[in-house]
Amino acid sequence: MSQVESQDAPVPLWTPGPTETTASRIAEFADFVAQRTGVTHHDYTDLWQWSVTDLAGFWSAVWDFFRVVSDTPYDEVQDESSMPHTRWFPGTRVNYAEHALRASSTGTAVISVNEDGSEVRTSWSELRRQVGSLATWLRDQGVAVGDRVVGYLPNTAHAVVAFLATASIGAVWSACGQDYAAAGAAARFAQLEPVVLFAADGYRWNGRAHDRRQESEELRAALPSVRHVVRVPVLDLAQDSTRTASWADVTAGQDEPSFERLPFDAPLWVLFSSGTTGAPKGIVHGHGGVLLDHHKLLGLHLNLRQGDRFLWYTTTNWMMWNMVVSGLLLGATIVLYDGSPSHPDPGRLWQLAADHRAAVLGVSPGYLHGSARAGLEPGRQFDLSALKIIGATGAPLTAQPYFWVRDNVGGQVQVASVSGGTDVVSGFAGSAPTTPVWPGEISAPMLGVAMDAWDAEGRPVVGEVGELVVTRPMPSMPLYFWNDPDGRRYYEAYFDMYPGVWRHGDWVTRTPHGSLVISGRSDATLNRHGVRLGSSDIYAVVDSLPGVQESLVIGAELPDGGYWMPLFVVLEDGLELDGELEKVIKEAVRTRASPRHVPDAVIAVPALPHTRTGKKMEVPVKRILQGTAVAKVANRQAVDDFDALLYFRRFAPSPAVAAEVDVEA
Repeated sequence: MSQVESQDAPVPLWTPGPTETTASRIAEFADFVAQRTGVTHHDYTDLWQWSVTDLAGFWSAVWDFFRVVSDTPYDEVQDESSMPHTRWFPGTRVNYAEHALRASSTGTAVISVNEDGSEVRTSWSELRRQVGSLATWLRDQGVAVGDRVVGYLPNTAHAVVAFLATASIGAVWSACGQDYAAAGAAARFAQLEPVVLFAADGYRWNGRAHDRRQESEELRAALPSVRHVVRVPVLDLAQDSTRTASWADVTAGQDEPSFERLPFDAPLWVLFSSGTTGAPKGIVHGHGGVLLDHHKLLGLHLNLRQGDRFLWYTTTNWMMWNMVVSGLLLGATIVLYDGSPSHPDPGRLWQLAADHRAAVLGVSPGYLHGSARAGLEPGRQFDLSALKIIGATGAPLTAQPYFWVRDNVGGQVQVASVSGGTDVVSGFAGSAPTTPVWPGEISAPMLGVAMDAWDAEGRPVVGEVGELVVTRPMPSMPLYFWNDPDGRRYYEAYFDMYPGVWRHGDWVTRTPHGSLVISGRSDATLNRHGVRLGSSDIYAVVDSLPGVQESLVIGAELPDGGYWMPLFVVLEDGLELDGELEKVIKEAVRTRASPRHVPDAVIAVPALPHTRTGKKMEVPVKRILQGTAVAKVANRQAVDDFDALLYFRRFAPSPAVAAEVDVEA
């Protein structure tokens, strides 16, 4: 079963082989569907079309194929309500943690690697014991179904255990990495009124140990609802034991976990939006929706099986941490890494993938670009014989890394660019073992995702940029936003433009051969003289030029009716932006991107600001350039380098903005 290619389609860089088309999990699923429906789906496109036409048939097949456990069998898959009010599998009762811990394997469940090279391996039996012990302790402290438990934790096994114990008793989890200061973590957690706080003593980054004991104390003081604090030893620093419990004590028992089965739509966790402007939004997802969607994405699209090693670079701030933990649902061994992806050298993640024989490695597009700039040849430097898929998400993946992976990692490795979001804690589009891969393109919409590109009037478009929409419900769509009792903020976030249809806020192009190209946020599009272009089209050209580390392009409408489109570049050390380099950059944009989108100016800057999940902050910079005060466009805690954002004040038209000194955000 492979994706059909039209006669006019470009030649793919990677195509499925016999193993992928007959022995992958998605091929097995297609056979399973054929047996229960009597209809054979001959290729991925055919299977996808069925999955979004017969939602009940598809999601019930996912439930049965992956053997989801419930108190009672399902009688109904979904009710007739339109988005965002659709209810899934009403009457069933499930628990995420029960499925995450049901693997029969006696091997390793979690490998936790620190930046200093030390690692801790946790077997399946030991993971169950720790979760059971901690769950008993939580119950003994009076933590009940629906209570909130939060973790101020780095990406170590402690966070996995704390989350699974919380979920097992029906409490609601939320986590925040320790790169956030106490104020940033409190802006998220205080909304939830948590009753328990897990706080680590620190984390490692770029060769340094970062002591976070003081920040943990400040966070505790900012959360008056917290009744109990658990001290988590990551750096093994001495901690105040008054009014706290130690990790060793709360996980010392021998209890087997017991699981509180809950309604399908009971809240599992709260993830937060980046909080670039205003308070971060708490996005609530349910046990059942996450169970189904993550089984589908990880099992069918990434082909994870019991015993596979699953490594995706992430922090606890990002939805990919939740996705990594869900590797346990498939019986995979998850590999956690706490540290910089480029320490002590740019090959760090390739080394980890080799050391732990990862079948799936997930990285950012920036890491692939950085590996290429560093001259790495991972396929020759490391033993990556177990590697089947390289996933990339967090930003659009341009064409160059696809060729680099083929030439320097191996032509047998599939590059799986994924587009999704915290909003659905999943993906909208990606690859599968049975889909071809074209450079710079995402192979297809994911199964069960009725994704399309619409123009402003709500008409589907092919071959031109449109709004990314989802026209039919997904089980992993948010249950609701926290502290949004009438659902108004939820509705305005996704359904305001096209009532009853999810608008995600990304520009996307559906190609005639069925793939997709994400062009960046639709509120940051470049629209010069009525001709629209996604910023990623500019980055694909400029970021590949010798000497350019990274770029940021802005299209700013000005009060006088003008339109200013500067291109900001971060150059490699020792380089200066002179007239010749500026000419090279502009000519590259003119000939390789669009002659109508040659920047008005090319400006060198020392650094670019990103969200904590690595996305370029195009909209905040645009608003600064339009004269908005920094304090109104960005929250300090949401930015990886706030000084880099402040630097852009010098380009603001308003003297008041340019002269800002103290920014409270």
